[in-house]
This record gives sequence, structure tokens and C-alpha cells, in this order.
Amino acid sequence: MRRSIAILLSVAMLLLTACAPKSAAQTDAETDLIVVGISQVGAESDWRVANTESMRAVFTEENGYRLLFDDARQKQENQITAIRKFIQQRVDYIILMPICESGWDSVFEEAKDADIPVILIDRMADVADSSLYAVHIGSDFRAEGDSAVRWLERYALSTGKGALNIIHVQGTQGSTAQLGRTAALDAAMEKHENWQRLVQLDGDFTQAKTYEVMTQYLNGSDAPQQLDAVYCENDNEAFGAMQALEEAGYKCGKNGVAIISFDATRRALECCLDGTINFVAECNPLLATLAEKAIQTLEKKETPIKQQYIDEKCFEQDDLTREIIEARAY
Repeated sequence: MRRSIAILLSVAMLLLTACAPKSAAQTDAETDLIVVGISQVGAESDWRVANTESMRAVFTEENGYRLLFDDARQKQENQITAIRKFIQQRVDYIILMPICESGWDSVFEEAKDADIPVILIDRMADVADSSLYAVHIGSDFRAEGDSAVRWLERYALSTGKGALNIIHVQGTQGSTAQLGRTAALDAAMEKHENWQRLVQLDGDFTQAKTYEVMTQYLNGSDAPQQLDAVYCENDNEAFGAMQALEEAGYKCGKNGVAIISFDATRRALECCLDGTINFVAECNPLLATLAEKAIQTLEKKETPIKQQYIDEKCFEQDDLTREIIEARAY
């Protein structure tokens, strides 16, 4: 693709050399850049902002890339439009952070027909033909949820409660993170007959919406008499839930309502260190380096590993120090 662009630009240069030799030379240099189109979900969370920053830091002209970036503002139709625009622009690679898993087959077919590899970052896309994307790089969301469930089991034993009343705040419906983390809690509810899920709330991975739906629930007629834990599917949901709980008179964290969260951003780890969040499962947003490695593998006409999970940790209060938190890159 870059070779075709170079030929077209060379013709243009012959026509423009007399009047703009410096501009022509600059354009010629730009043809050596690998053009990458990125369609990002949005900026709904601290995690997402860190993920975007990592992409912008890696895919620079200094590193040999020209980056075309699109913010989908939480709408799948915007992502599909962006992918089609990238195809028209003849980019070399498309990097997609899918808002949800379904609905990608047609536009991925279009990218494949244009010989443009699609690299999935963070979330997965559920397509009938897996050859429609080159690689998926992200987190094992079900494993994250399973780790949180194991903590809940230890918590129930250590407190002697046995029975648990749980509020479940879900992320963006149909996203890989929501599906994996919800599936883990669903399995736990089937396993533990004395656990009760009081309600499932749709927090959409945002602090503002979670605060809104939690406040409505806690102020409504169904407000719980006994509340033991809140299972939030990302850090920003945890922040919104904690605000609503505290305003309703609940204590969060140790000796109060247990708060479970995912992402492990610096702010969440601060809360974990001070005891207001009990457990945080890491979801590492710094995926750009792995994406670049996949592109470099494809540039060599080699096949990258199809499914790549990044290493992650879990945190409780005793696992943390101020130095650990200050050393975090996000």
C-alpha cells in the first residue's frame, strides 16, 4: 500500500517540483511512514485515557508511523464509519478497540478485501471468520472476574458472614470486559446458594452514570436492609458507587460495604491502600507496545500470535505501598 502511495506521489512531485521543491521532498519522506488508523471507544474512564495515551506515545512519526485517530464517543456506528474512512484513506493497518463484540463482520470483510489487517485491542470482536482480524491483544476478563470471586469467597469466610448480599454494577453491555466479568459473578451466584444478587445496574463503565443509578436504587423502595458487597466492573464505576453509598450513609471498605473493582488505576490503588476499596483486579491499558510488535511482525510477512493476553496482578491493602502506587504509569 505504501508503495502504491509512493508511485502516485512521485507523479505529483514531477508536476510540482518547479514551484515547490521543499514541499515535494517533505512529502516523499512521509511515504516511508506506516499509516495506522485507530478507532478508540472514547474517553469514558481513566483506563481508556491511559490506553489512548499509550497509543499516541508509540505511533509517532519519530517511530516511523503516521497516526490517524478517531474517538467514537461510545457509539459503534461511529467506529464502523471510522473504519470505512480508514479503508478509503488506504491506511496500512487498522487498530480497533471494539465497543461491543457483535456487528463487525461486514466492515471487517471490507478491510480484508482492501488488504488492510485489523488489530483488535482490549476487547474482542465476535466474527464468524477469525481470519477477518490479524490479532487480539488485551486482558483475560473472565480470569479477572474469577480472581474477584475468589476474593469474595475468602471475604465471606473471614468475616463469618457466609451469606452475602451483593449489588452488581455492569459495564458497557456486550463488551468483552462486561461479558467476562459478569460471567464470573454469574457462575459464583450459581455455586453459592446463600449469595444474593440484589440488583444488576448498568454503569456503562462511567463514574457519572454509576453514581446516578446507584443513588436511584439506594433511595428507592428496593433499597437493601443489609448490603455486604458491591461488584463494580471498573474503577470509575467504583468511584461513582462509593460516592452514592457514602451519601446514603454507608461506610465503604474495611468494616463496611466491601468494594470490588477492576482496572487498578493509580486512583483506585490509592483507595485500596487507604481501605475504602477492598480488592482491585488489574487491567493493564498499556497495550501499544504489543500492538506495534504485531505490526512489525506483519511488516515482515510473518504471522503474529493470534491471541495475546497481557500480564496482570490483583491488589489488596496489604499488597500496596506508596512507592508501588507512585511508580504506576497510569
